Amino acid sequence: MATATATPNPKVNRIGLPVVDYRGGKTTLCAGCGHNAISERIIDAMWEMGIEPERVMKMSGIGCSSKSPAYFMSRSFSFNSVHGRMPSVSTGAILANRTMLTLGVSGDGDTASIGMGQFVHMMRRNLPMIYIIEDNGVYGLTKGQFSATADIGSKLKTGVINDLPAIDTCALAIQLGATFVGRSFSGDKKQLLAMLKAAIAHKGTVMLDVISPCVTFNDHEGSTKSYKFMQDHDEPVNEVGFVASFDEIEVDYDSGQVYDVEMHDGSSLRLRKLREDYDPTNKANAVRTLMEAHENNEVLTGVFYIDTAKPTFTDLLNMVDEPLATLPESLTRPPKAALDSLMAALQ
Repeated sequence: MATATATPNPKVNRIGLPVVDYRGGKTTLCAGCGHNAISERIIDAMWEMGIEPERVMKMSGIGCSSKSPAYFMSRSFSFNSVHGRMPSVSTGAILANRTMLTLGVSGDGDTASIGMGQFVHMMRRNLPMIYIIEDNGVYGLTKGQFSATADIGSKLKTGVINDLPAIDTCALAIQLGATFVGRSFSGDKKQLLAMLKAAIAHKGTVMLDVISPCVTFNDHEGSTKSYKFMQDHDEPVNEVGFVASFDEIEVDYDSGQVYDVEMHDGSSLRLRKLREDYDPTNKANAVRTLMEAHENNEVLTGVFYIDTAKPTFTDLLNMVDEPLATLPESLTRPPKAALDSLMAALQ
């Protein structure tokens, strides 16, 4: 007589959910695309941090990168906007309900070209949002033309050489006012996961530029955003560690070699210095370090800048605690008497 084998219960996180509840649909991106690796790390980070999927808004624009939200957290809310307009749509959604965690996924084309104007204003407002750029240096959805983040001198598969300087979205975000700025590589699971978990704990604009090789159009000799180039030229400025507020805190770095930044939820972001003079709270030093890296043909990764004290855009607006979208019309629409009074004052 055969005996039944008990099915083991799946491992659950601190809110009792298995990781399968954080997954999305089956990817339609090319096999080996770096974007898929980023989606996996987002799933891991959200699950490990115990974020309720229904409390997350996923925002995107247009491009291969903007298809990614379909591949993680299918129980979350999602909005796919038009090309380059994700920042303004996200701003409206956050102001309507600032109790939600907002995660935006964009691409280097969606952000650094058609969406640059909107990106600039989002960074300067310090809107509470995680903004991820899946950066492959090309327009992967429209046959691989150079994007505005392609490095000068890089080469397409067709042999065309890029003769225009790249826009460094990290340097730009730091200068404009984002309060958590970093760069990672889709192939560096440990670093990217730690940065995403810290991003979830941060209150303010998080801008992560993630180099994500396009295996179809930009993973060849001469590309500066290929897997091989990143493996050969990746220069971390710090070793990133993260301890959530609900985990046991242990110190594993030598004294004097670590920046320990307390996040808004009580978690701890630990940055072990790999460059002796690097201070992630010094804005001018962060921009200078990025500029020097360009001259040295290096691709810096790590957390470049962080500020946990600056007020967010929603703080500056002095908004009520209740989500605006839930307020009754009697509180959001001025009465007729107020309009009559205004018109009378203008006569």
